[in-house]
Amino acid sequence: MALSRLTSRSNIITRPFSAAFSRLISTDTTPITIETSLPFTAHLCDPPSRSVESSSQELLDFYRTMALMRRMEIAADSLYKAKLIRGFCHLYDGQEAVAIGMEAAITKKDAIITAYRDHCIFLGRGGSLHEVFSELMGRQAGCSKGKGGSMHFYKKESSFYGGHGIVGAQVPLGCGIAFAQKYNKEEAVTFALYGDGAANQGQLFEALNISALWDLPAILVCENNHYGMGTAEWRASKSPSYYKRGDYVPGLKVDGMDAFAVKQACKFAKQHALEKGPIILEMDTYRYHGHSMSDPGSTYRTRDEISGVRQERDPIERIKKLVLSHDLATEKELKDTEKEIRKEVDDAIAKAKDCPMPEPSELFTNVYVKGFGTESFGPDRKEFKASLP
Repeated sequence: MALSRLTSRSNIITRPFSAAFSRLISTDTTPITIETSLPFTAHLCDPPSRSVESSSQELLDFYRTMALMRRMEIAADSLYKAKLIRGFCHLYDGQEAVAIGMEAAITKKDAIITAYRDHCIFLGRGGSLHEVFSELMGRQAGCSKGKGGSMHFYKKESSFYGGHGIVGAQVPLGCGIAFAQKYNKEEAVTFALYGDGAANQGQLFEALNISALWDLPAILVCENNHYGMGTAEWRASKSPSYYKRGDYVPGLKVDGMDAFAVKQACKFAKQHALEKGPIILEMDTYRYHGHSMSDPGSTYRTRDEISGVRQERDPIERIKKLVLSHDLATEKELKDTEKEIRKEVDDAIAKAKDCPMPEPSELFTNVYVKGFGTESFGPDRKEFKASLP
C-alpha cells in the first residue's frame, strides 16, 4: 500500500502511529505474499488465486485500523449501557476483516451501501471517530448531524450511501447506484452489503435480476454471520449457500475472517463486475455481540461457540500473527499501539460529549421541500408549533 494511502487515513486515525510503526512504515517497502487461510469456493466462475500481494505497510495498517474499529465498538457498548446512546445499536466486532479487506481492494470512487451494522464501514470510508461518537450520541457534529443515529451513517463524498434500517432495502438502492455508474461511464462499482437474515428478501432477487439483464457493475455482498437476529441460518434458509443464490449470476464464498481473502475476493469481484456484470460474494464471518444491544446473544448460541471463534478465527489475531511472524513489530510495540488507540477513542468520546444537540428546527430539515410556507401544529391542531422554512 502506498504511503499516500496511509496519509489519506489521517481523519480515521487521529494520532500518528507509534514510533516503531512510523519507522517501519517510512522505510520498509518489501513486498509480502500471503496465502489465504482457506481456498475460495466458486459458482459459475474460476476462483482467484490464494496468493495475495501485500506489504509491511499494509499489514501494519490493517492491524491498527482493525484494532481501532474493535475498540470503537466496545466503547459504543459501554456508552449504550450508560444510556448515552439511545435507540437501536448494532455492533460489528468480529466482522472487521470484511470492512478493511474490501476497502483495500477499491477506491473512493467505488460505492458502498449497507444495512444498519455500519459504524466500521463508515470509519473505513474515511470517517472520523469524532463523527462516529457524535452521531451515536445524537450530536450536531455527527456524520448525519445527529439525526440518523447508529443505523444511518452516511458519507457521500466517499461514496458511502448508508446505513439503512429496513432489512434488505439497501440492495435495490445499491443496484440503482451501479446503474448510475454505468450510465455515466464512471468505471466504478457498487458493493451492496446485506446479512444472511436479509438473503431471502424478494427485493434482493428482483434487483439482482435487472442488474444481470443490464450487466450492471453491482457486487452483492452477503455478510453471513450465521444468525439473522436470533435465528440460525439453517432454520431460515433451505439453501444457506448464499454465493449460489444468484443462480445465473456467478458467486464466490470467502473466509470473511481473513482480511486478505476479502481483499483478493473484492479485487476479483470488481474486475468481474466492470467486465461482465453482477457477482455475489458470501463472506463467512461472525459477530461477537448479539444482533443488537437489546440482544444478549447467548440464548440461541452457546458461550463456548463464541469463545471458540475468538480463539480460532479472530480476524485481528490473524493479522497480529502475520505482523509478528514477519518481524514487523514486537509484542510490546503492538501493546503500545493498543494503548494509543484506547486513548484516541477516549478522547473522541470526550469531545463528542461536549458537542451540542441539534437545534429543534433541524427536526424539519431534509424532510419537506423548502419555500412552501408549511406550518406545524400539535396533534389537536390547536397549538401552533412552527412555520417551516
